[in-house]
Amino acid sequence: MASFAAELPIRTARLVLRPLEPADAPAVTRLVNDYSVAGNLSRVPFPYRDGLALEWIAATRGQIETGTGCHLAITQGGVLVGCVGLTLRQGGQGQGGQGHNGPAELGYWVGRKFWRQGIAREAASALCEWGERVLGLAEYEASALTDNEGSHAVLRAIGFEPAGQGAEPFLSRNRNMPVVLFRRRAAAAAKNPAAPPPAASAAKDFAPPPAASAAKDFAPPPAASAAKDFAPPAAKPILLVVACALVDVEGRVLLAQRPEGKSMAGLWEFPGGKLAEGETPEAALIRELREELGIETREACLSPLFFASHAYEKFHLLMPLYICRKWEGRVSPREGQQLAWVRPQKLADYPMPPADIPLVALLRDFL
Repeated sequence: MASFAAELPIRTARLVLRPLEPADAPAVTRLVNDYSVAGNLSRVPFPYRDGLALEWIAATRGQIETGTGCHLAITQGGVLVGCVGLTLRQGGQGQGGQGHNGPAELGYWVGRKFWRQGIAREAASALCEWGERVLGLAEYEASALTDNEGSHAVLRAIGFEPAGQGAEPFLSRNRNMPVVLFRRRAAAAAKNPAAPPPAASAAKDFAPPPAASAAKDFAPPPAASAAKDFAPPAAKPILLVVACALVDVEGRVLLAQRPEGKSMAGLWEFPGGKLAEGETPEAALIRELREELGIETREACLSPLFFASHAYEKFHLLMPLYICRKWEGRVSPREGQQLAWVRPQKLADYPMPPADIPLVALLRDFL
């Protein structure tokens, strides 16, 4: 396919949509490495490590040159505030004879500090109109988490209609999540009743992929997979554990490394453990801190912050995370574990069990 780079950038009343550049990598990493953003995107791991943005930006530039995708930076006043993109299907002819056999897949994200300003709606609408005018696209599809009402509103505002439900694997959440599927037909296509409707498929949110292999990461999933994935999972026993973010006078957080012989050995986690029968989370945490670290604290010194809900292979983990800034005694390893006091902005550098990972960004923002 021929490049459409000459048809870019796209300008709106407030925004400029332009190809991404390597210099955008730090801004992309900073904005996406926020669980309130990454948690709504299916193709973004969390935490989002350094280097992934550069790989992804290189892939987007290659797609523009080959005419297989158009993923752009959303800029306002020269500042990158998010991204918007189309993944194009090949093999047929669009209305303008460009060789795109739709529906094209729309996706977008906007940094949290730029939410509620109409940016996503303005950018997505402009890109769809550009796709119809320049590429001759006739149909679009998109998806959003069932509870992502903000994205639902954006899609409806720019002419998308709900088209069923499905399920998609979300890297940031380490599990399949239910999504609402949306579809939009271009104005010219809507006037042609003979045009066949697109096959049902689960569109994916547009976001930086976790690795190279861009062709695979940007390819639309098979149509039949959504209904199968959306079937309710088999019931698993619920395991209730409690964890604590111990914060010292320097604002550092304590992490403990799981020792050899335990499951997930070598990974770092917040101290804590399972509740005994009849124990409250606070009583269990006081006991665990005494047994693991040799310190004493009181219930009045424990404040609940967040919780994790994660499906492991054999059980479903529910884990409240407390914060504690006051205790008695000197922290010392009592169970052969390694300990590390970590600055909040460095927590993502420590590999953690999947259930702990979403808590990192929340704790970092809180501190």
